[in-house]
Amino acid sequence: MATFLYRLGRFSFRRRRLVALLWVVVLAACAFAAAKAPTAPEDGFSMPGTESQKAFDLLDRRFPGGNSNAADARIVFVAPEGQKITAGPNKAAVERIVADVAAGSQVKGALDPFDMAGAVSKDGTTAYSTVSYDVRSTDLTDATTKALEDAAENGRDAGLTVELGGSALVPEGELGGTTELIGVAAAAVVLLITFGSLAAAGLPLLTAIVGIGVGVASIVAIGMSTTTTTLALMLGLAVGIDYALFIVSRYRTERAEGHSAEQAAARAVGTAGSAVVFAGLTVVIALAGLSVVGIPVLTRMGLAAASTVVIAVLVAMTLLPALLGFFQKAVLPRARRKAQGGQRAEDGRPNLGTRWARFVIRRPLAVLVLSVLGLGLISVPALDLQLGMPGDESKSTSTTQRRAYDALADGFGPGFNGPLTVVVDAKGSDDPKAAAARAAEQLGATDGVVAATPPAFNKAGDTAVLTAVPATGPSSADTTDLVRTIRDEARDLRSETGATMLVTGATAVNIDVSQKVTDALVPYLALVVGLAFLLLMVVFRSLLVPLKAALGFLLSVTAAFGTIVAVFQWGWLADALGVEQTGPVMSMMPIFLIGVVFGLAMDYEVFLVTRMREAYVHGERPGEAIVTGFRHSARVVGAAAVIMIAVFAGFIGMSESMIKMMGVGLATAVFFDAFVVRMTVVPAVLALLGDRAWWLPRRLDKVLPQVDVEGEKLNHGGPAAPAPTAEPDPRPVRV
Repeated sequence: MATFLYRLGRFSFRRRRLVALLWVVVLAACAFAAAKAPTAPEDGFSMPGTESQKAFDLLDRRFPGGNSNAADARIVFVAPEGQKITAGPNKAAVERIVADVAAGSQVKGALDPFDMAGAVSKDGTTAYSTVSYDVRSTDLTDATTKALEDAAENGRDAGLTVELGGSALVPEGELGGTTELIGVAAAAVVLLITFGSLAAAGLPLLTAIVGIGVGVASIVAIGMSTTTTTLALMLGLAVGIDYALFIVSRYRTERAEGHSAEQAAARAVGTAGSAVVFAGLTVVIALAGLSVVGIPVLTRMGLAAASTVVIAVLVAMTLLPALLGFFQKAVLPRARRKAQGGQRAEDGRPNLGTRWARFVIRRPLAVLVLSVLGLGLISVPALDLQLGMPGDESKSTSTTQRRAYDALADGFGPGFNGPLTVVVDAKGSDDPKAAAARAAEQLGATDGVVAATPPAFNKAGDTAVLTAVPATGPSSADTTDLVRTIRDEARDLRSETGATMLVTGATAVNIDVSQKVTDALVPYLALVVGLAFLLLMVVFRSLLVPLKAALGFLLSVTAAFGTIVAVFQWGWLADALGVEQTGPVMSMMPIFLIGVVFGLAMDYEVFLVTRMREAYVHGERPGEAIVTGFRHSARVVGAAAVIMIAVFAGFIGMSESMIKMMGVGLATAVFFDAFVVRMTVVPAVLALLGDRAWWLPRRLDKVLPQVDVEGEKLNHGGPAAPAPTAEPDPRPVRV
């Protein structure tokens, strides 16, 4: 592989104008195709195989035109202190607001709370109106959402407290350009500090932007929704910078050893490029493996992000060496650029990476024990991990959605914010009405249900819909138990009447998502870690190094889970991070975190350990190889990790609890993995293992393909065999 990539890098360097032009054409073509592509429909959230999804599908079939995915809104009215909402002026204001909203062009209906049973609280202070729309929330026009907000403002002018909830409201604090700009700015600063050269700092940013431009434009061009691009944009930026950073660093090292610009670019692609290819493959495995969860939107996000990673690898292998041809000396340190020649003699002063590696290999056991115990202690809260889908209760109190949630909870009880929709399929029953009545009676008698509406039938009279209001909130463990109890009771209803009862609604969907993700965690881990283990075994020609990499990842990711639980469930540092309401961890967070962090963790593992492996293959003792690997790669890996931490930490300032949770989880996971596991645990374990770390059974050695990641052929008669050019310079380059 090193020989092939060397030739590819040399070709790209020599034909740099052609290669750069081709990438410009590709980017322009993808952008043009994306601009001309019709607007893709937003991804509908479906959960194939779950009871809640079966109920939604049944509703769509039996209630034509109902559109179970249509947007809705809830307008909550609270009377001034000491007054009733049913008082004449207050009632008139409520009815006027509801009538104004009902007149909207996309509104299917707005229910008057005074004509609805149970829409006014028992104490008479609070009422609500339910607004249904003909289209999904993503298809609502600005005029429609503004009309809803204007109606609420009119109610406030009349002296009422009016708050809004439901899917019709545009979520605040969505992922957008600001976060990416913060990440790019942070990356630029770190790269400039690392390289001390504007050109060297700019090339990784430029190639990363080209990569995500091609990737995201391609995703849009083939008709995938914009929500699918979120993960692709985040990871495309992350790995694009990482991969270019590693190759530029290797190019500078090769120039410092006296190679010409062409030879240095080719050798950088042949050696560091090999690590980039295998690091990219591990990320692709982790992202494509998201399909095993069985959630279509997560599968699409994973595949889209994986394709962007592939493009980032291609850009690093071709466009980057071409750009190095345009900036042959500009990417070198200032002192090196002023010098007349190239080769620098080492002055013997060890850099920070060298000093740290020597410290670790002198005390490997103590360092290993302290690191593992520290991560284990941080992981303890993960034992209390509770999964759910935080709703409006997790939003900031500055949002109208949160205030609407609190007003409904105060007026009607906490369970009113998470009603259960119960669908009775009585097509197989001899008496559908009796079966539905029996279902309503059964629901009303169930512990934990405070109210159940009468059944409402479809035109055919074979399907009924009921609403059950739990006594507890939507994210409560008691509500989860209640849903399971109702589903168990459905078996009795079927045996008695022949009717099938299904539980759905937002609360039930969230419960089913949590269960499906929990069930998929072990298969996902087994698939991703197993395939990555095989890949790393090929890269490192070792059994123990891949095993160590996988176990180290488990340490870092469980420590990240522990941090998430401590902050978002237990409330530690909640005020400092702006977390206003503790609750369960977002259901998809574990799978998402594992997929993203595993890919980045293997990046750092490959970047750091391949350089150790390279030194070991070229004759250095195990301890010397560890120091060599750190001397050349520690600073680069550290810079890459700092960039990622800065990018992910930008999400912590967002108002959405779920986005904030992603920021905390990803930033802490990268920190633990890069600086504790890869920089500390890895050298300690390798020092303890010695030569055994690189042991591989002979049979496996014969079976596994030889990929020459270390670039050994480049130094022994390969295409890069010519001696380096002698351009003496007394000072060494430190990367």
